[in-house]
Amino acid sequence: MEIQILMPALSPTMEEGTLAKWLVKVGDSVESGDVIAEIETDKATMEYEAVDDGIVAKLLISEGESNVKVNTPIAVITEDGETFDESELTPVVAEVPSAPIQETMSVSPSPASKIEKGTRVFATPLARRIAQDNGIDLHSISGSGPHGRIIRADIENKSSSAAVQTSPSVAQSASSDAVKAIYSDREYTEISLDGMRKIIASRLTEAKQTIPHFYLRRSVQLDSLLAARSEMNKGLADSGVKISVNDFIIKASARALQDVPAANVVWAQDRLLQMVASDVAVAVSVEGGLFTPVLRDSETKPLTVLSREMKDLAGRARDKKLMPSDYQGGSFAISNLGMMGIENFDAVINPPQGSILAVGAGMKKPVVDDNGDIKVATIMSMTLSVDHRAIDGALGAEFLARISFYLENPLAMLA
Repeated sequence: MEIQILMPALSPTMEEGTLAKWLVKVGDSVESGDVIAEIETDKATMEYEAVDDGIVAKLLISEGESNVKVNTPIAVITEDGETFDESELTPVVAEVPSAPIQETMSVSPSPASKIEKGTRVFATPLARRIAQDNGIDLHSISGSGPHGRIIRADIENKSSSAAVQTSPSVAQSASSDAVKAIYSDREYTEISLDGMRKIIASRLTEAKQTIPHFYLRRSVQLDSLLAARSEMNKGLADSGVKISVNDFIIKASARALQDVPAANVVWAQDRLLQMVASDVAVAVSVEGGLFTPVLRDSETKPLTVLSREMKDLAGRARDKKLMPSDYQGGSFAISNLGMMGIENFDAVINPPQGSILAVGAGMKKPVVDDNGDIKVATIMSMTLSVDHRAIDGALGAEFLARISFYLENPLAMLA
């Protein structure tokens, strides 16, 4: 019996990948759990293990081949002694619940008659959900799946057609040829998008189109925090650990999520998930994009542990060695551009998280103290981007106030 090995979905956003390297060859015997290939996803290069025993009969995808769709057959394993007839390779139709609908798709479903009103609609659960979320009548869709079943690609194709018919300018803006034509008399270098950049573009477009953002801004004085950090780092000089301002921001946010638990939420379409632990995601810039690894249970960890974990996650992110479990989850994120001299900015929420804190640089500025005297203080600007579906204005303000309290009273977050 032939056993098809399929391109796996190694992350929630993965729709296609690159077969970086085969670790087996035709004729090799493999057992369940053996590593047979290295797959490059939009996030990292990961090992792929066999789930069945057998003999490698055929490698269907060559090393280095990119844009291999998830659930595409990449190899065939047979039981020992069996022969393999490639003409009998069974086609696979499968769906991947990952990236959102995009405005431009090139899917062309096979001709089929549309389903009449009142008749039963055969569609996959994912296709039904996407259709419901986008207000699409399944009776108007021609199914291209087995026996006319409606699949995800059919919904995407319908959405794409509707967008083009409704707004020709959208179609033009989505066409690379149309954009290139505008600059036909100018010299430029064309850069193809890699998997990471495609996913970033898709998810941020989804976020800005579907999440009702609002923004809360607040400045804090960092002088007490900087003094505490200096003293702590003197005491840690022999340990090799050096605590950063960002470590304090992570800890302050983790404590604030515990103080204001109603803000520690994620949006789950028809409900909210209020988290118990403070799982804080932190944006890390890497070549070609960014990752947001998650520091789990941050409220329970001392600054030294958070500092070590953050450095480890950031290092593995830059080397593209993060596992999906390292960057999935979290209810809240931090994006800090202060080290690049940015004074303030607005960050985009990473769904399904409920909020993200944009942190600017600490800068020396004149301030008026409680006695009415002018003094110089280190001021840091913060902007909390909030999903209004999950968190209202007053709640978001309370949450940001608690973060500010801990940053201005650093010893309180260590108590």
